[in-house]
Amino acid sequence: MHEQIRKRCLELGELVQETGLTVRAVAKKSGYSKSTVHKDLTERLTLVNDALAKEVSQILAYHKSIRHIRGGEATKQMWKQKEENTEKTP
Repeated sequence: MHEQIRKRCLELGELVQETGLTVRAVAKKSGYSKSTVHKDLTERLTLVNDALAKEVSQILAYHKSIRHIRGGEATKQMWKQKEENTEKTP
């Protein structure tokens, strides 16, 4: 594995560990693609730092377990906003 990839994996793993951000949020913050971030955190990080990889996988598992709730909230907000917009227009 290239040194640049090793460093990137560690940086992304530490970012998730410190902030608890989702894969999408980490990708947006770091400037890497979501696919790259996901592969780095789930596959490559175990080869670089196993202890950090276990912590990160727990955080990612938590995000996966609550994603249906986040999706429901987003849909609820979308419909609420559409309802407000239709009430404002004459």
